[in-house]
Amino acid sequence: MTYQLIPLTQVASQSFTILLGQQQCAINIYQLSTGLYCDVVVDQVNIVTAMLCLNLVGLVRSAYLGFSGQLGFLDTQGSDNPDYSGLGTRFQLVYQS
Repeated sequence: MTYQLIPLTQVASQSFTILLGQQQCAINIYQLSTGLYCDVVVDQVNIVTAMLCLNLVGLVRSAYLGFSGQLGFLDTQGSDNPDYSGLGTRFQLVYQS
């Protein structure tokens, strides 16, 4: 297994495209009052919409969605769920192939 760190910035809402495991992905990450959320679009198909981001819990939770690999957040300083104020430093978004 290989891991790829996905660079993030400390802003409350961000969108970007990235190639993950030969899949063209568009990722939206945004903070709401109830937590940090994520949308994942692969090859122009919605795979995940408004998924609550939790520490060490995969964002793509069903194999039938057709996503190769797994995305998830890691708290490098403990076990808290991610918050935009720590994105890219304390809270890392990681792709595992």
